[in-house]
Amino acid sequence: MGAGRPDPVISVRDLRMTYGTQEVLAGIDLDVHPGEVVCLLGPNGAGKTTTIEILEGFRLPSAGQVQVLGEDPARAGDAWRARVGVVLQSWRDHARWTPRMLLTSLGGYFLPYSTPERPRPYGVDELLETVGLIEHADRKIGTLSGGQRRRLDVAVGIIGRPELLFLDEPTAGFDPQARRDFHDLVHRLSDLEGTSILLTTHDLAEAEKLADRILILTNGRIVADGSAEELTRQVAGTAEVRWALGRERFVHPTDDVVPFVRRLLEQHGDALTDLEVRKASLEDTYLAMVQRFEAGARTAPALQEVVP
Repeated sequence: MGAGRPDPVISVRDLRMTYGTQEVLAGIDLDVHPGEVVCLLGPNGAGKTTTIEILEGFRLPSAGQVQVLGEDPARAGDAWRARVGVVLQSWRDHARWTPRMLLTSLGGYFLPYSTPERPRPYGVDELLETVGLIEHADRKIGTLSGGQRRRLDVAVGIIGRPELLFLDEPTAGFDPQARRDFHDLVHRLSDLEGTSILLTTHDLAEAEKLADRILILTNGRIVADGSAEELTRQVAGTAEVRWALGRERFVHPTDDVVPFVRRLLEQHGDALTDLEVRKASLEDTYLAMVQRFEAGARTAPALQEVVP
């Protein structure tokens, strides 16, 4: 850790989890720093949910060291929990309550843990406005649409103005406008409130938009850690050049796009019937890394020129 850098809000070393003879987590190391947005990606069964539940204090690990906001979450008390927000994939609605009633009731829990530096809870109307529910504040929760209930889930998770927020598939069921509003909210929490955020999602475009850093988890191990751009460079260089000569199509990865395209034009000229420069996406990177480690490989896959 560099001199003067704040301690990480999450620090995990050699985290392991075993169910019977099945090893779900096989020695995870990770840090999340103050104000950082970190996205945990991985296929189903990779260990994402188990990791998050251990960090939230809902599950005991088989081995390893876990510190969240300076404490072991499995032994932390109410004061620690007041500093943590959780947005689950789903939760049981209070169907006859209204969003205003629910948030007012939950907000009272956080009042004893308010500090001058971080007053708690959020004002209910302010929060309803923030998540786009002010017009539905006094409707029964049971009458809200799926997207509106999901916005309420987010409000429940952040009512206590958390220092650390766990988001599990937070935009499932959101329409495009609601998703964009939520992304703005995440940036606001991180940039203006200094909230650290650890999220899981299957939406790779969302991960690329939100995350300062992406972790790819597969087979119980973190196999990649970096920004979307850094991870993409590890797998496929900076770009792919795709071109066609009549019905024949070709693809080639390159770090030097302009010289390569210039040579193509000099060599083939008007015979080129199609030409496209495509940067490798996070989806390309994610799929390549998961396939590589699930197959037991230890070297980065190289994209090959394809000649039909």
